Amino acid sequence: MKHLIPIFALSATAFVAPNKPAPTRTVAVVDRPATGTRNAHYVSNEAPLRPEFLVKLPIGAIKPAGWLRENLNRQANGLAGHLGQISIWLTKKDNAWLSKTGKGEYGWEELPYWLKGYGDMAYVLNRPDLLAETKIWLDGTINSQRDNGDFGPIVMKNGKRDLWAQMLMLWCLQSSYEHKPDPRILTLMTRYFQWQSTIPDDQFLEDYWENSRGGDNLYSVYWLYNRTKNPKLLELGTKIHNNTANWRQANKLPNLHNVNIAQCFREPATYYLQSNDPDDLKATYRDYTMVRERFGQVPGGMWGGDENSRPGYDDPRQAVETCGMVEQMASDELLMRFTGDPFWAENCEDVAFNTLPAAFMPDYRSLRYLTAPNMVVSDSKNHSPGLQNEGPFLMMNPFSSRCCQHNHSNGWVYYAENLWMATPDNGLAAVLYNASSVTAKVAGGQVVTLKQETNYPFDEQVCMTVQTAKPVSFPLYLRVPAWCPNPTVRINGQAIKADAKPGQYIVLTDTWKQGDKITLDLPMHLAVRTWDKNKNSVSVNYGPLTFSTKIDEEFRKEDSKKTAIGDSKWQPNADPTQWPSFEIFPKSAWNYGLVLNGSKPEASFTVVKKKGATSTFPFTPDTAPITLTAKVRKIPDWGVDKYGLCAVLPQSPVATAEPLETITLIPMGTTRLRISAFPVVR
Repeated sequence: MKHLIPIFALSATAFVAPNKPAPTRTVAVVDRPATGTRNAHYVSNEAPLRPEFLVKLPIGAIKPAGWLRENLNRQANGLAGHLGQISIWLTKKDNAWLSKTGKGEYGWEELPYWLKGYGDMAYVLNRPDLLAETKIWLDGTINSQRDNGDFGPIVMKNGKRDLWAQMLMLWCLQSSYEHKPDPRILTLMTRYFQWQSTIPDDQFLEDYWENSRGGDNLYSVYWLYNRTKNPKLLELGTKIHNNTANWRQANKLPNLHNVNIAQCFREPATYYLQSNDPDDLKATYRDYTMVRERFGQVPGGMWGGDENSRPGYDDPRQAVETCGMVEQMASDELLMRFTGDPFWAENCEDVAFNTLPAAFMPDYRSLRYLTAPNMVVSDSKNHSPGLQNEGPFLMMNPFSSRCCQHNHSNGWVYYAENLWMATPDNGLAAVLYNASSVTAKVAGGQVVTLKQETNYPFDEQVCMTVQTAKPVSFPLYLRVPAWCPNPTVRINGQAIKADAKPGQYIVLTDTWKQGDKITLDLPMHLAVRTWDKNKNSVSVNYGPLTFSTKIDEEFRKEDSKKTAIGDSKWQPNADPTQWPSFEIFPKSAWNYGLVLNGSKPEASFTVVKKKGATSTFPFTPDTAPITLTAKVRKIPDWGVDKYGLCAVLPQSPVATAEPLETITLIPMGTTRLRISAFPVVR
């Protein structure tokens, strides 16, 4: 298999030397930002925690633009922004999150799952309606804290206190504080962690969800430590790690739930910040690789997860939860900071561009629980045991899927918050490319704004303009994507020599002035990727985009209440006519094998770029800015199987006597039905 190799070694040989006065302009290429200095303006890890290679900026410092802002607006105007009118779990009457006693009919993970994304959208979009609703829930949560330090719903599992939902709410509180510091939040967290420290180990993190996901609790402890420097918090950090499921096993995972894997594989790397044990960091990389080797070599950054990953079920028709997608992206974003490794940015983009958009209707008013790289029907039928879920898990339904229904909205907004990061040497790093602007302190504390104009990933050029009240010298880091062997940089039109390899950073240190322009060209090339452990199937890439068969899609509107998953619940006045569900069926053939040029497979395709301005929402078949033409032959024996799913891939190369045809491939993320892992025909 041709695939990205995770980088373990954090070599210092190419790092920028700290504390040396820079000439007017210097150009360097580094594997990671250096950590010999500490950013003077933004909160990062305090000793003895390991320093971060990249530092998160306050929420609101980055303003997304272009298609990303359009996605956020659609979410805010769609299901995520109106879920409070639909979900029974978000009703305020008798909600345990608003109760001082911790009791109420409603109150577990659903509310904080939703608030993680909803609240951050409120801050990033600066929407008064979203801000007001967020404040109600956060004030209620803060006021729910009891004398012993515990807060929120009191949920008992097998006679022991379950802390999973509180882990989620801590992230909501942290986001609120990052947006606008509120001392009440530090007080609540300090008292809560003091209470956690008193829980006996045999009563602590014992239930399935909290035990798997203790890494989220651990991250919150470090977040508070970096603001209060209370050494007792590090003792709690060790306690949490020791009582969390073991994600450090060489050839085994604690459990195979797809969301747990995407969320929890980062726990060893999180604890590495405290333990300083390289084996902890290596465990996270090992888990990432092992999961994809064992449960599906597939395009789009994920693997064959379904509800639970199953040995032997690794075909591209196996799916993954929308929850799993957004948790994988969140893990990638954290690991970028912990390691500085561009590998995690690559995976984040792979999921964001190729897998996540397909899980939603284009208006973001409904979503699907499970999405696969090869998916030729999206209906309300039960596809078990082909999928490891019994029920209508392929339905686009706004009333359904309790976890994904509430958790989905943090995917795009967390991505937006991590486009830019600060560096330890008081510079800025463009980590994930997207139209946006960032306003931040650099150098000795001067505020600058960098405006990024681009249609990336549908365009290969990124233009940045400096806005500053007076000239200021600071380093600007530009990530070179792994797929780009020949990046070029210009400053104010002048070519800059920077012999950067894929997966490195170009570092431009200059005395930047008002109006300076930096142009980064990332030439995109066609590439064919072979998945040798998945029937020698192939996927087709152009830059960061993976391409899929363009299947004509038929949408059938259905009653959301009648097609919901069994444990779904909604408010009595929720109107399904305003929030319909959809089944999606193919209206054109999809069972094609690619005809490839044996010596140069990438020459088998022609790139077609749509003329005119890129759509503000390029994630539909009709608005896709780039398409490919491909030569194919039908494979008659490859069809829909007895479970109503795209049948397992035939082993390539496949013999077929069908005539040669030309079809159109479109970006994987623009599709709702697609074939993304292709057989190859002789």
